[in-house]
Amino acid sequence: MKKFLTMMMAVLTLCGLTACGSKTEQAEPDLDLTAFYQTLAEEYGWGDEMMDLDSEMLEMYFPGLSEISAKQLVAKVPVMSYAVNEYVFMQCESAEDAAKAAEILQTRIDTQAGGDAFYPETIDQWKAARVLTHGTYAAMIASGEHQADIENAWNAQFNG
Repeated sequence: MKKFLTMMMAVLTLCGLTACGSKTEQAEPDLDLTAFYQTLAEEYGWGDEMMDLDSEMLEMYFPGLSEISAKQLVAKVPVMSYAVNEYVFMQCESAEDAAKAAEILQTRIDTQAGGDAFYPETIDQWKAARVLTHGTYAAMIASGEHQADIENAWNAQFNG
């Protein structure tokens, strides 16, 4: 009886280990964030109306973001516009860094939605803005006109 129980325990242990070992983790995609932004710019006709944030302006808009080590960073704002149209697409070194970036990006949204956007229409648009994270990637999408479509395009990159 002891031999039988010992054998059963061994079989159950092997089955448990096999089940744990059979889990497959989906690899994080390798995205080109500049190409992603360019696709959006072409689709929505942004042309020259958007600009990159230099390091000084990045710190002004997103205090602390430049302290996070980034593999890729695309940060765009309108050259001159009252419309809500700001984007940050970032690949960080780790998921923890992406979470820190998400907090900083959310602060921008909260500040603008809290009254810094001035006009009631733009405040409402900022309230609809979103920060999205996927592994080491973080994005802030603030688009009054195309919010849902751009969110969907961002998320689609990770569902492939």
